[in-house]
Amino acid sequence: MKGKSIWFWFRRKRFCGRLIFSLIGLASLVWFLVRVIPKPSRASYPCQRAAFPIASSFVIWLVGIICSISAMRKARTLITRSRYLIAVAFFAVSIGCIWFSLTASGEKIVLANNSLPNAPLGTARGIHPGRVVWVHDPNATNWDGFESEEHWWQDGHTDPNVVEQMISQAVRSIAGKGTEEDAWDAIFRYFNNSCGKGDVGYQSGEKVAIKINLTTCAARNHTVDPVTYNKKSSIMNKIDNSPQMILSLLRQLIDRAGVDPNEITVGDPTGMVPNYYWNMLQPKFPDVKYLGNFGGSGRTRSEFSNVPIYWSTDDADEKLQDYLPVSFADADYIINFAILKGHGAGVTLCAKNHYGSLLRCPDGYLRDSGYLDYYDMHQCLSNEPGSYRALVDLMGHEELGGKTLLYLIDGLFGGYKWDAHPYKWLMPPFGDGVTGDWPNSLFASLDPVAIDSVAYDFLLQEWPHIVAASSLEGGAEDYLHEAAMADFPDSRTFYDPDNDGNSLQSLGVHEHWNNYIDKQYSRNLGTGNGIELIKISSPFKTDFNLDNKVNLSDFALFAVSWKSSPGDSAYNPLFDVADPNDIIDEYDLAVLAEDWLK
Repeated sequence: MKGKSIWFWFRRKRFCGRLIFSLIGLASLVWFLVRVIPKPSRASYPCQRAAFPIASSFVIWLVGIICSISAMRKARTLITRSRYLIAVAFFAVSIGCIWFSLTASGEKIVLANNSLPNAPLGTARGIHPGRVVWVHDPNATNWDGFESEEHWWQDGHTDPNVVEQMISQAVRSIAGKGTEEDAWDAIFRYFNNSCGKGDVGYQSGEKVAIKINLTTCAARNHTVDPVTYNKKSSIMNKIDNSPQMILSLLRQLIDRAGVDPNEITVGDPTGMVPNYYWNMLQPKFPDVKYLGNFGGSGRTRSEFSNVPIYWSTDDADEKLQDYLPVSFADADYIINFAILKGHGAGVTLCAKNHYGSLLRCPDGYLRDSGYLDYYDMHQCLSNEPGSYRALVDLMGHEELGGKTLLYLIDGLFGGYKWDAHPYKWLMPPFGDGVTGDWPNSLFASLDPVAIDSVAYDFLLQEWPHIVAASSLEGGAEDYLHEAAMADFPDSRTFYDPDNDGNSLQSLGVHEHWNNYIDKQYSRNLGTGNGIELIKISSPFKTDFNLDNKVNLSDFALFAVSWKSSPGDSAYNPLFDVADPNDIIDEYDLAVLAEDWLK
């Protein structure tokens, strides 16, 4: 009786196991087909890459069982007809089908691995979808280091003319245009078309807000005196956005895109615009508004708007409501200008630059009790993968990410943590693993997920002990997965930062490069619809059209500005290569001729 009971339970356990396997396999197959047939790009999603092996194993097992049964029935029929030789063959086929189905379906299921190289997730964005431009020019900086008595941001150590060229190259390459005017027009038209405004460029009177990163000048840290606006000397060499980068961007917007300087706001709502910044920017562009937490001394004070942002998590239900600053709520376009930096929880790039886009307690967070009553965005930075990410709400909010015209990352100097001074980089092409140089880089894109993905790869390679070790099993990059798959993320979060009942769609494309030497993504390799990394590192000052050679095409562009000087409509500092800010003349032509002969 006891043996019979054991056999009974053994058979029942086998039956339950088969039933469970069949149900899971069938569910995986239905899930995969329902999700992928309407939108084939979803096949690359981690959840689908996890479901596919289960579904395919179920199909193989089912087909094997059906074929085995059919072969066995055929063998029996042949035996009754005394056709033994053929019957044995069908019997072997039956056994073979069973063996194949069991071994194939019995393989280990390959779970989704979001860190695989060249495995894009999401839908690429941009005039050239998924394009990220990386401009590298070692001549941009020549600072001796943080022990120097002078500072990284001074013109003597950051060449404004090289930076001018870098900004120009980035803008033109993103748009795929030969001139800056055409490039900006294409960028504005792409944005307006994407937002349903029609095929129109920039219109007079439209406002542009530039969100920069002034974390080391945060009002709540009291690192900048609220009366004198002097930054503490002890942290003067901790990096913010390079003022030369901001100057060049302002020139581009005003002189090339046709934006009235009165319609431009630049700053950080939670930070303060220190004197060294003010003294470099305001005299050249006095009509631009410089945004800071306190205001005063010519700065524009951050104020609450009535535009809320809602967090797509129940953890925020009992917290104070967040609102955008007026400058961002009123803007028609936003430019997100981040810094290439690591963070205690991974990275701080374009997405996290928006942490400073929310105005909470004004006056430098002096009302600390109120500050603490807001939802803490930092608690979801690097917890386990497949978790809710506040960064996605910021990236997708219609008045922040939804208004963002262009994404830029200042990589002239790269910090390994959010409050770090610059460190020389050892990875190629910046160094040889032993000695290094400042990264001297600028990144640009129209895809918010792609640009952070590329910068993440750079930071992870240079400082894995910061980027990887500080996160939980890939949690630091998980916001990129969530953003790429915002319409159906692994966390199953219903991302709705506007609280309009509509879920966000994919915010861009994410993938990792093949390796840190080649730095190739799927569009570079021609293997997928992911990221395309365009590196610009031309050895020629007069390679104006960025084709790595100097010829008649460059001369034709140069000729348009011949004999012009600052203030003339035809003047373009891009062509003033010999004696900047003087006149485009024979000396500049001589540089072009010298490059032509190389």
